[in-house]
This record gives sequence, C-alpha cells and structure tokens, in this order.
Amino acid sequence: MATLAHVSSLNPGDVDPETTGRAVRRIKDYLAAHPDSDRSIEVIVEAGAEALVLPRATVVLFASVLGHLAEGHGVSVIPSAAELTTQQAADLLNVSRPFLIGLLESGRIPFRTVGRHRRVRFEDLLDYKRNDDL
Repeated sequence: MATLAHVSSLNPGDVDPETTGRAVRRIKDYLAAHPDSDRSIEVIVEAGAEALVLPRATVVLFASVLGHLAEGHGVSVIPSAAELTTQQAADLLNVSRPFLIGLLESGRIPFRTVGRHRRVRFEDLLDYKRNDDL
C-alpha cells in the first residue's frame, strides 16, 4: 500500500557547490573507470571506518543528485510508490492546486480519496508529465 509522501529536499545554498562539484567529478571518474554494471561499490565514509557497500545504481543516482546541487539547483527525493497531496502534486507539476484538481476531476490523472482528501500516486503524476511533454 502506498504511503503519503515524505519528500526529502535540499535547497540551493544548503550545500557548498564547490564541494559537491568535486565529489560528483570523483564519482563520475570512478564510474567511468569501472564500467562493470553489476558490481557493488565500496565507499569510505570516514577514515579508518569500515567501507559502506552500495549498489552501483544507487551511486549513479547519488552522482546525479550531487550534479544538480553542484549547479546550484535544489533536489527532492520522493519514493516512486508514494502518494502526494494535491498541493505536493501541483508543486511538482508547477501548476496551481485548482488547475491540478481540474486535471484530476477530468480523469487525466488518476487519484483516490481518503476521507475528503484526494491522493495522487507519484507514478501517475510522472506518467501524466511524460505524456504531456510529448
């Protein structure tokens, strides 16, 4: 069952772009030098500590997040199975809440109701956005 989204966000200025830029370059260099797509990657978080083992796909996603931060852009992480409030969904589409509700009521984006509140699956929102951008 989907749960109401907990959105984790970093805004521009929350991290140092120079530091994140160096980190993303090192990660991308490592990924390019080790193209084996199935391997896990060991990351040293702290000198002398045990290495953290991460799936390669996780490291690729992390590099993408760091790249956006290095460029001064904010980043949000939302689980794909999450459900959003109408305000969260409107914010992600960069539209007003009343406009989003019109999309929901017209059937262009599926939703469900919980009591009196509408909930939108993040996956459905992405599907709408992909089709709308065509």
